[in-house]
Amino acid sequence: MDLTTTYMGLQLRSPIVASAGPLTGRLDSIRALVDAGIGAMVLPSLFEEQVVHEALATSDLMADHAASPEAASYFPDIQGTDSVAERYVRHLEEARRAADVPVIASLNGTSAAGWERYARLLQDAGADALELNLYRVAADVHCSGAALEQEQLELVRAVRGALMIPLAVKVSPFYSSFAHMAAGLVDAGADALVLFNRFYQPDVSPMTREIVPSLELSSSSELRLPLRWLGLLHGRLDADLAATTGIHSGLDVARALLAGADVTMMTSALLRNGPAHVATCEQQLVDWAVEHGYESVAQLRGSASQQRVSDPAAFERANYVKGLIAFANSFH
Repeated sequence: MDLTTTYMGLQLRSPIVASAGPLTGRLDSIRALVDAGIGAMVLPSLFEEQVVHEALATSDLMADHAASPEAASYFPDIQGTDSVAERYVRHLEEARRAADVPVIASLNGTSAAGWERYARLLQDAGADALELNLYRVAADVHCSGAALEQEQLELVRAVRGALMIPLAVKVSPFYSSFAHMAAGLVDAGADALVLFNRFYQPDVSPMTREIVPSLELSSSSELRLPLRWLGLLHGRLDADLAATTGIHSGLDVARALLAGADVTMMTSALLRNGPAHVATCEQQLVDWAVEHGYESVAQLRGSASQQRVSDPAAFERANYVKGLIAFANSFH
C-alpha cells in the first residue's frame, strides 16, 4: 500500500504524525519515532507566557544584583544562561538534524506582537512549518463570541503575513458556528486546520479547597467529534485537515482518513505504548486497507466524507435522532 501523503505541501512517508507532546521534546524519543516510521512531528509549544515570565524574573534578579553587591553572592550567575526561546530554538535545530522527516514548530501566544515575533523566530530557526495553537478560554463576560473570533482571525492573518513557511492552526470546537469559523481561518491564511485542541479542565481539591491541574490521556472515543467535522469540511475548504485527539490505533487512523483527514496526529497512544507503537499502527492500517481493497492513502481519503456517503444527513442532526432511538430500543 502507498502510505505517502502531503500535508501543507510537505511530502510525508506516512499519514501518522507525532503531535506536540513530551516525546517530541526529547532527542532520544524523536530518533525512536523516526526509526518507527513517523511521517512528521510537531514539537511542544513555545508558550509566550513562559518567555515573558522568565524575562521579568531575570530583570528582577539583575536589579537585586545591582542594588546589593553583597546579596549578589547568593544568586546564581545568570550571565550566559539560555532563555526559554533560545532553548526552544536549539531543540528545533537539533530535532531537524536528528530527524529526516518534516519538523513542525508549535506556538501558543498571548499578544499579537508576541505571535508575530516568535513565529518569525521559529521560521528562521528552520521549522518546516508552524502550528498556531489557539488555546484560549473565553472567560470575559464582556467579550462576545463574534469579537473573539474576529480577534483570532486577525491574529492568523498577521502571522500568515509574517511567514513564508506553511501555517497550520490548531483550534477547539467551541465556536458558535464552527464551519463558518473554519472557513474564516482558511481565508485568513491557514494552510491546514488541526481538529481539535483538548482543553484540560481544572479540578478542585476537597482537602485543600484549591484549584489543581488535571490531565488525562485521550481515548479512541474522543475521535468521534473530530470525525464529524472532518467529514463535514472535507472538500469544502481550500486547506488540509489534520485529525488529533483519539488516534490510538491503525483503525483510528483509517477512520480519520476515511472521513477526510490528510494526516492523523497522536500523543496519548505513544505515551502509553512508546514510539514503537507507530509501526504497530502503520501495520494495522495497511492490513485493514489491503483487506478492503485500498491501494493508497489518496484513494481512501475522504471516501466516507459527507460529500461521498450515501446518507449525508448522518453527519448532522439525523445521526442524533437515530442514536437516541437505537439506544432506547436496546432496552426492549
